Amino acid sequence: MKALVLDIGGVLEFTPETGWVARWEERLGLAPGTVEARMADVWEAGSVGRMDEAAVREQVAARLGLDAAGAGSFMADLWTEYVGTPNTELIDFVRGLRGRCRLGILSNSFVGAREREAALYGFDTLVEHLSYSHETGLNKPDPRAYTAVCEALGVRPRDCLFVDDAPPNIAAAEAAGMSAHLFTENPGTLARIRAHVYTESPAG
Repeated sequence: MKALVLDIGGVLEFTPETGWVARWEERLGLAPGTVEARMADVWEAGSVGRMDEAAVREQVAARLGLDAAGAGSFMADLWTEYVGTPNTELIDFVRGLRGRCRLGILSNSFVGAREREAALYGFDTLVEHLSYSHETGLNKPDPRAYTAVCEALGVRPRDCLFVDDAPPNIAAAEAAGMSAHLFTENPGTLARIRAHVYTESPAG
């Protein structure tokens, strides 16, 4: 059976930078780049499930000199940018494909993303399988991430179309044997998905 697997940020969600980090650095009297320098290993740990949300918040407070309320506000700003706004046209189109092909999500994520995106956008009911890096421990473009999502959906890589907005992730999907489409806008993406879903699979 055919399958469609989509990225979230930049595809199912529009996530432009909001400038929240720069505003916090200015508020705290920190030089530009300080937040990233102090928090880089925490962001990495949270992206592959080595740190839970409570531990992330504790590290934010400790490393940036914030009290509990300040750390909570900092994380709220992070999540506002992270979840962005929904790509409603694409989400509605994908929802209409239920029953026509297998549907999945493959996302480089952060601990807490599943719950927030389910509540806001219903991604848990949009597709049959969600593969979040903070749950699997595998970030794209790790080849194992692509193999795992195809196995979870019960499809051959060559029968799966992967949609992402990052060229390295597209290249990795193609190297794994999947078809892939670089998302830049909705019309071309919808046309590519239609072509994939409604074209017969090669025999064998």
